[in-house]
Amino acid sequence: DVIKVSTREIPLAVAKGLSGGTTVSATSFLAEKTNIKVFATGGIGGVHREVNETFDISRDLEELAERDIIVVSSGVKSILDVEKTIEYLETKGVLVLGYKTDEFPTFYSRKSGIKIDPTDEFEVSKILRAKKLFNIKGAILVANPIPEEFEIDYNTMEIWINEALDEMKKVGLKGKSVTPFILSKIVELSKGKSLQANIALIKDNARVASLISKEIASNGLD
Repeated sequence: DVIKVSTREIPLAVAKGLSGGTTVSATSFLAEKTNIKVFATGGIGGVHREVNETFDISRDLEELAERDIIVVSSGVKSILDVEKTIEYLETKGVLVLGYKTDEFPTFYSRKSGIKIDPTDEFEVSKILRAKKLFNIKGAILVANPIPEEFEIDYNTMEIWINEALDEMKKVGLKGKSVTPFILSKIVELSKGKSLQANIALIKDNARVASLISKEIASNGLD
């Protein structure tokens, strides 16, 4: 079996010899330990909807505040409370930038209505240099919108998310099992369209991460 490994589960997985898929928090921790400056992911975790009842906030946010890393993602998963997640990142001092966009993407959609500062690989390199100069801790989150041809309409996705959330409540799921259940349900409701979008965005995020990595290396910041 493959377990979900956040930072706290790393010692457990190592001690028991378990196989695991790392979350953004664990990947950030391990990347910094091995001097990896940039990595790509689909979307970071964040503040869950109905957080007032569940107090469900991803460890990803705390880890990003502590690690000197650049993460390229398609924003946060749209199943989360996007506005609260952005506020949380701001409070924790995580710099959020949009890759050639001034609007924070929401995983399957290029839109959210939340404005952010646009950037590119060249500017990210300059920002990293300034960050090092002032010894400012914390990650840089580069939000890269999903390629337009794979984008799913925001309102359509909201309908699917709400259906998935209703189903989740009926079966009484909580904790770690929530996100996998909702994403699986959305794949079902979208007839596989969300899975295709997921694959497309992670490939494009890897492309952007490689451009940033190349620019950082060429400026002696690796």
